[in-house]
Amino acid sequence: MLNDETVAITGVTGFIGKHIADNLLARGFRVRALTRTLRQHSPENLTWVRGALEDKASLAELVSTADYVVHCAGQVRGHSEEIFVDSNVTGSLNLMQAALENKRCRRFLFMSSLAARHPDLSWYAKSKRTAEQKLDALAAPSPVTLGIFRPTAVYGPGDKEMKPLFDWMLRGILPRLGDSDAKLSFLHVSDLAEAVGQWLVSEQPPARPCELCDGDAAGYNWQRVRDIGEKVRNGRVRLVGVPLPVLKLLADISVLSCRLAGKEPMLTRSKIHELTHQNWSASNNGLCEEINWFPRISLEHALRERLF
Repeated sequence: MLNDETVAITGVTGFIGKHIADNLLARGFRVRALTRTLRQHSPENLTWVRGALEDKASLAELVSTADYVVHCAGQVRGHSEEIFVDSNVTGSLNLMQAALENKRCRRFLFMSSLAARHPDLSWYAKSKRTAEQKLDALAAPSPVTLGIFRPTAVYGPGDKEMKPLFDWMLRGILPRLGDSDAKLSFLHVSDLAEAVGQWLVSEQPPARPCELCDGDAAGYNWQRVRDIGEKVRNGRVRLVGVPLPVLKLLADISVLSCRLAGKEPMLTRSKIHELTHQNWSASNNGLCEEINWFPRISLEHALRERLF
């Protein structure tokens, strides 16, 4: 059934944004999606708007008829802090300003990251925390409700970051980054997309930063992930620690090779602090009850059914 409300979304061409758009379309929302390149084909009720976060005119067009804005686009690769600031901070503020000026938008959901909990760890983490703070200051005197999601490590169909780790594990080798007793958490992308939809339709969505994870009661560490891998593949999984000097060398090689290729690197020395952090546990706190959202896909289920 067609919903008479419209959601403007950034990042739909990316991994998480695509799943969120699909969820909202299935709910009957009209969706307006930002894209840098011209796209010829789109599902019914999805309208592409060509532009970018630095192009204020295209952002005004994107949100022109939007009742809600979901901001998923963000910079996750970069060789300098300025690259993350330009996209994750300045770009986010540009979008919020456009939403405030359209006089129609009622809710703005910012897709942050669990990394924002520790802004000292990396350029990426710092940019996400800074964006949260500046968006809150901009939205505070307005009638627009600002929501902030801090999902943990998100995986699922279309993911290019976690998939290699799971593929290696199901072949019998699990590379370990950081200490063996580090606390971990995971979230399937379909559960994240459902949480976004539920936040938009809930009567009083929480406006505080909300962590999101799969809610596994036992929690995860590297040993438990290995044990799950062994159960799924019905065979041994070898847990192999990657020494910090090796990680730093790989980061330097990544930066150099990406520079030669004209691309931005994912693995940098800044990123290593984030990847090897001791505590990435997360809690859904009261979010589940507040928006009637309950994650359904555990890591073991996802691995067994190859939902990644």
